[in-house]
Order: sequence, then C-alpha cells, then structure tokens
Amino acid sequence: MPGASLSRWTLTYFACALVCLLVAESLMVMGFGYPGAAIDAPETLILVHLVAIGWLSLLMCGALFQFVPVLVARPLLGEALPPVALAAILLGLLALLAGFAGLSDLIAVPPEMLPLGGLLLVAGFGAVMLSLGRTLWAARPLALPARFVVVGLAALLGTVLLGETFALVLSGRLGGDMALSLLLNGVPLHALLGLGGWMTFTAMGVSYRLLAMFMLAPETERYSTRLVLAAGTLALVLVAAATPFAMSAGAGLAGLLLAAAATGLLAMGVYASDVVALYRQRKRRNIELNAVAAIGAFAALLASAMLLVALLATGQLQTRIGALTYVFAFGWLGGLGLAKLYKIIAFLTWLECFAPVLGKRQTPRVQDLVDEPRAAPWFGAYYAAVGFATLCLLVDLPTAFRLFVGMQLFATLAIARHFYRSRELLNVPPELRRGFARPHPFLPPARKVP
Repeated sequence: MPGASLSRWTLTYFACALVCLLVAESLMVMGFGYPGAAIDAPETLILVHLVAIGWLSLLMCGALFQFVPVLVARPLLGEALPPVALAAILLGLLALLAGFAGLSDLIAVPPEMLPLGGLLLVAGFGAVMLSLGRTLWAARPLALPARFVVVGLAALLGTVLLGETFALVLSGRLGGDMALSLLLNGVPLHALLGLGGWMTFTAMGVSYRLLAMFMLAPETERYSTRLVLAAGTLALVLVAAATPFAMSAGAGLAGLLLAAAATGLLAMGVYASDVVALYRQRKRRNIELNAVAAIGAFAALLASAMLLVALLATGQLQTRIGALTYVFAFGWLGGLGLAKLYKIIAFLTWLECFAPVLGKRQTPRVQDLVDEPRAAPWFGAYYAAVGFATLCLLVDLPTAFRLFVGMQLFATLAIARHFYRSRELLNVPPELRRGFARPHPFLPPARKVP
C-alpha cells in the first residue's frame, strides 16, 4: 500500500484523545455543564472544548498524520512537527479550560489565560497545518479525498482564528462594538467551521478512501463525489462569508446561514448515497466490525440532518441545539472515530510488529489482533446510549440523560479495553506472537517502521 509507513506519533494522539473523551463523559455523568447549566455557561464551554479539541481534533490530527501520506502516496513532510503540535495543543487546551473555569469562579486564574490558551492552540494547529499542507502541496494534482482534507484544513484555520478572537474579547483584551457583536453572533460560525468543516468534511474525505480500502470497494472518482466536494465547499464559504455580517449584526447573517444549511444538507445527502454505493460494491462480502460499526455513525449523521430540518421547520433550533450537537458530535463524529480506531490501532500495531518480517517467518493477519464477537455488542451499546441520551435532551429529562451518558461511558471504556488488547497482542495466538516484543501502548517506537 503506497504511503503505508507508520506515523510514529499517531497512537499518542489517539491515547490523549481517548483520555479527553472519557473525562468529558465522566463530567457529564456527574452533572457538570449542559443540561445542568446553560448552553453558553462556562461549565458547558469546558465540556464543548474538551470534546471538540481534546477528543475529536486530536483524533483527526492523529489519523491525518497516518493517512494523508496514504491519500497522496507520498511520505509525510515535517516529521518533527507532530510532537511539537501535540504539546502545544494539549497545553493550549489546558489553558483554555482553566480560563473558562476562571470565568465560572471554579478556580482563580487571570483572564489572560483564555487568549494564552488560544494562542497555544493556534501554534499547535498551525504546526499540524504546516506539516500536512506541505505534504499535500508536494503531491499536486490531488485526488478527490485529499481535496476534502485541504478544505477541512482551511476550515480549521478559520475555526482557530475565530476562537482566539473570542478569547481576546472574553478576556477584555479586545473591545469595540464589532468585536462584541462578533462574540454575540459569531459562535454558530465558529461551531459550523469546526464541527462541520474541519471535522465532518475532513472525515468524509478520508472515509471515502478508508471504506474502499478496508472493504475492497472500487476507488473510482464519481461525479457524485465531486458534487459533495463542491456543495460542501460552497457551504463552508457561505459560513465564512457570514463573518462580516456577524461583526455588524447585519440582516444577511440568517440568510447566509440558511443557504449554508441547505447546501450542506445537499452535500450530506449525496455523501450518504456514495457510502451506500461503497457498501454495495464491496468485494469483501463479510465486512469487518469497523465497517459494520461505522453504519451506526452514518445513521447518526442521517438522524442529525433530519433533526436539523425538523428543528428549523418548528422554530426550535435555538432551544434544542444541545440535542442536535450531542447526536452529531457523539453519534456521527465520535461513533465514526471509535469504529475506525478499532481497525486503525490493529493495523498500526501490525505494521509496527509484523510488517518488517513479512515473508521471513509466519505472521498473524491484522484481523488476528482483534476479537470482533466480543467487541461488537459494545458498539451497539454505545450508539444506543447516544440515541437515548439525545432523546432525553429533546424532552428535558436531565437525570435520565446522565444515566444514559453513564451507559455511554461504560461502553466507551469497554471499547477502549479492546483497543488495548489489540495493542498488547492479547488476541493473537501464542504461537504467532512468540518472539515478538509488545509495543508500548501509546508512546512512539524508537525508530520509524517502514
């Protein structure tokens, strides 16, 4: 497979991301943040950024460092940048969360902690964009999946710049009517560029290649895929174009966001048809658990789209935005992330342990590193918990919501245990793993594995 060398820091990114997910779920079980607090309360902002930056963004960065070289069939450029980026992002996230905690008087920190955290995040994600951007630039002309990543990285740039602007306003370092108006009206733009552009659009592009690769489906460049790229890009351009209207509280803001929603829904609808085609055209009849579990994520994406339309039609979007965000973040993005991690961790472990001696001695298959019958029920439990938790948010049952988040937390821990078992080679028959050293669960190998 072209570009299938081991990214040394990818598993470290994954481990940090999983820790952030587990911490966020634990806080929600304890009643921290929404729905026990207002949707814009500092406690809720702590949860939102712990999930968006700590879980989803670190997960995406780690995956891109591994799979962008696969998408473009070239080695990653700037290999010294991933650990620098990870350190800056983690420090920036901690500073940002401390700043939000200071706003709610949970701890005593100066207000400058918010822009400091934002500045560190700009530096960290800037290093990510520099490494990936150089790799993509050197590989022109790009295939369609890689073009999705380019648009996603552009959305990431807009997201972090808006976030730093908000941090400066909240800390009192940036004032004026336009800055205040941007803070009051621009949060939806920040969320759409982050969740919709950086995370979703990038995940869509990478999933085209991963689904085809893992299910042995045709990797043809369809007209429909070009339509998804064009419509999704247009939606994000409309969101970015709404920034001046948010700064001036102009009347065009709502219209641009409505147009972006319509265009984005079109992109998601065509993307869904492409995904169905990939599943139908696969050559591997018995698909692996990662592809089966991903169906739950695609179902959550469809449910998110249907819920968005329903809330817009009934005028309840503002009051039920928490439920929509929950099913989108944990069902679609989080579910797809956990499903693909199940395969990716086993794949990277196989590359590190067994690829160097392939053909020289008997080695296990990648599938020998996992135990699908025991892992499958936990993915079902995870999606069921997310669905019921979303329903509880829609009908205002906060206690029941915490109960189902507890179920979600338990399922996440069980899935993480299967990741650990794959990494430790505990599912591999003893005769096949004899003579191989177990890799560290999350630290990089001493040398790059070809």
